[in-house]
Amino acid sequence: MIKINENYQKLQASYLFSNIAKRVNAFQQANPDKPLIKLGIGDVTRALPDACVKAFHLAVDEMAQDVTFRGYGPEQGYDFLREAIARHDFQARGARVEADEVFVSDGAKCDSGNFQEIFSTDIIVAIPDPVYPVYVDTNVMAGRSGAWNAEQGRYEGLVYLDGNRDNGFIPDLPDRPVDLIYLCFPNNPAGSTATREQLKLWVDYARANKSLILFDAAYEAFVQDENLPRSIYEVEGAREVAIEFRSFSKTAGFTGTRCAFTVVPKECMAYTEVGEPVSVHALWNRRHTTKFNSVSYPVQRAAEAVYSAEGQAQVKELVGYYLSNAKYIREKMEALGYDCIGGVNSPYIWIDSKCDSWEFFDRLLNEAAVVCTPGAGFGKCGEGYIRISAFNSFDKVVEAMERIGRIL
Repeated sequence: MIKINENYQKLQASYLFSNIAKRVNAFQQANPDKPLIKLGIGDVTRALPDACVKAFHLAVDEMAQDVTFRGYGPEQGYDFLREAIARHDFQARGARVEADEVFVSDGAKCDSGNFQEIFSTDIIVAIPDPVYPVYVDTNVMAGRSGAWNAEQGRYEGLVYLDGNRDNGFIPDLPDRPVDLIYLCFPNNPAGSTATREQLKLWVDYARANKSLILFDAAYEAFVQDENLPRSIYEVEGAREVAIEFRSFSKTAGFTGTRCAFTVVPKECMAYTEVGEPVSVHALWNRRHTTKFNSVSYPVQRAAEAVYSAEGQAQVKELVGYYLSNAKYIREKMEALGYDCIGGVNSPYIWIDSKCDSWEFFDRLLNEAAVVCTPGAGFGKCGEGYIRISAFNSFDKVVEAMERIGRIL
């Protein structure tokens, strides 16, 4: 008989955003005349930058002619995009990243979830709490989590890196050696940002313990403070121990277009059972070419246009728009007496709800018809908080805050 992967049975409840969707759908069915304002998931609402749209159209026109038509592209991405990424996103900021270390994909979520496949199932994994659920769930699926401890509200086989009010939701180093470390800055969900000095502690730890850092920088474009790093490769030694994930989704509105990339430096090593070093770059390249057939040519041309002078100006305006929303939300929540993190250098505002996070979620949904994200869905340390996203129109944000203000 066909048997399942038993590790899937360890997954707790439904996926966070699926659970939210069910509650929202139930509300809409019961209240068809109440217009919802969604400030929950991080889905953008504004159109693609005009430079990207123009490049998209031109590339589609190329696909309509036999002489310029393209079939399968290189799995790692076209050189024109990989070179633009390396030059503009890294080299321009003094971070050494070469074009052939960039792997183009259809989403940072996919890459951050898939990357763990190339490592042994018995490694020790450290994951921040609260955190984007994909990090935890994919390691559960792979069999690294151990059993679920209902009393603790955590998996027994994972090392949790607690984020809280005291440390500003920037977790401390683990108190024992771990093999794989997940970090995300600007943080999703808490909106916290890390300094170079704080990241250097993690890099030094990883080098000392032969660990590897999976660094999610999907929201780096929202960092406006030039004293803060936008890449872990701005930190000395990071090329030896860190993989970085980035996306065009929030930066340039590609959530529905799908384009991202992962940087895998050639210095990064993992080890065999007997301690022999193996190139992580080579392993990921092998996995990538086996399981992925590249992002479409028109999408990659549209992504390349992000780096044009026109595209850079339009992306800057787009990011600034959402940051203005975030600032407005934070100011209004603070005026209502709620402590907040994020909303600066981040599109997310992390709010102390002063009560159970799902209870607060339901109150905003049922009394204000506003959707947020309950912090408990991001981990044990997220309980008592909610996340509000700035990804909506300013008019909707203003209306949402007016509704919230009337019920709180």
